[in-house]
Amino acid sequence: MAKISALTGFSILWLLGIGAGTSAAAQQQTQAWQALFDGKTLKGWKATNFGGEGPVQVKNGQIVLDRGDPLTGITWTGGEVPRMNYEIALEAMRVNGSDFFVGLTFPVADSHCSLILGGWGGSVVGLSSLDGMDASENETSTAISFTDERWYRIRVRVTPAKITAWLDDKVIVDADIKDRRISVRVEVELSCPLGIASYVTEAAVRDIKVRRL
Repeated sequence: MAKISALTGFSILWLLGIGAGTSAAAQQQTQAWQALFDGKTLKGWKATNFGGEGPVQVKNGQIVLDRGDPLTGITWTGGEVPRMNYEIALEAMRVNGSDFFVGLTFPVADSHCSLILGGWGGSVVGLSSLDGMDASENETSTAISFTDERWYRIRVRVTPAKITAWLDDKVIVDADIKDRRISVRVEVELSCPLGIASYVTEAAVRDIKVRRL
């Protein structure tokens, strides 16, 4: 009995089969989200100077990216953001257009990557770029049919081993990035370190947030 009573809480959990991996997973689910958009202003963001961009405005609790020629976007200016072991989430809607309504560019250690939703004619989804291959070329490429004027929930997790992305809680990307070359296409370099862009498409985003893992 003395030996049992001397066990620490952690040891008891371990004996019950709730090991370190489970503990880490639980922590990932309970980390507090940090809002990156106040729903009223562009505080912490700037319209990205792509050249040919459409107007960017805040209305009805959302950031509206008007159609650009070809790109319109916003870039984060509100301070440091995590570069590894974090999640970023947002809601996005394609108002109208026929190409990507989300080009989410985010840090990956010392580099950056972009999650593309609706590219190459409106349906291509994937990461740009892995080993120099963009979302239309690498193994993350898939086709999803998107509906105009519908909000989609998007979440991206970045760890040293993987980039994982969810669309409405369904995994759409699960890419092993160990020993891979991570980069962005030159067109969206101005979105770094963190940005959201649309391509010849009017889009809206809201509820942008980040949490560390």
